[in-house]
Amino acid sequence: MAQETVEVPITGKITCVNVKPGDQVQEGDVICILESMKMENPILAPVNGTINNVAVNADQVVKPGDTITVIEF
Repeated sequence: MAQETVEVPITGKITCVNVKPGDQVQEGDVICILESMKMENPILAPVNGTINNVAVNADQVVKPGDTITVIEF
């Protein structure tokens, strides 16, 4: 199966994670919420598929390029 890696676009803090390994997601589903500069930014699934792993936790500080999750499709 092909894989799509979802990466952090901007520096911030993960406030909540809405998926766990094995979950099915559709393109546009909210994977997690990233707070940056006092704004909440939803991180969306770019493809339909199955969550392979989740590399972030709530309250974790992240930087651009960090992996959020890998989606198999």
